[in-house]
Amino acid sequence: MDITKNKSFLIGRKIERIRKLRGLTQEDIGAGLNISKQAVSKLEQSELIDDEKLLQIAQVLGVTLDGLKSFNEETILYNSTNFYEGSTVNTSSINANVDKLINNPLEKIIELYESLLKSEREKIEILLNKKS
Repeated sequence: MDITKNKSFLIGRKIERIRKLRGLTQEDIGAGLNISKQAVSKLEQSELIDDEKLLQIAQVLGVTLDGLKSFNEETILYNSTNFYEGSTVNTSSINANVDKLINNPLEKIIELYESLLKSEREKIEILLNKKS
């Protein structure tokens, strides 16, 4: 049994942040796990959770076990604040793609950003052509 512990970002905190990013309540998670809201609150304060329980939690959250373990809030915040001024990319479009950031390997994340970059370049081209 592998126990996950990350001192810089405790597993319970990851569960809480993913839950909130997904727009789920503690009651929603509790219903999926057949536990009380109070038990979910306790999970969200945990430093250690065994992989079997984490797998159940990941399924209820709609993410992979690896996605849950490797979730990094700083990466999502960094990605959501590093778009140039005037971009049509906003917090809601970032949140719409959170599951892609959580569930997909690095290649998929790169593919997502290349797609966003291509879209922004096309918009710039359109704007430049309008000025001409």
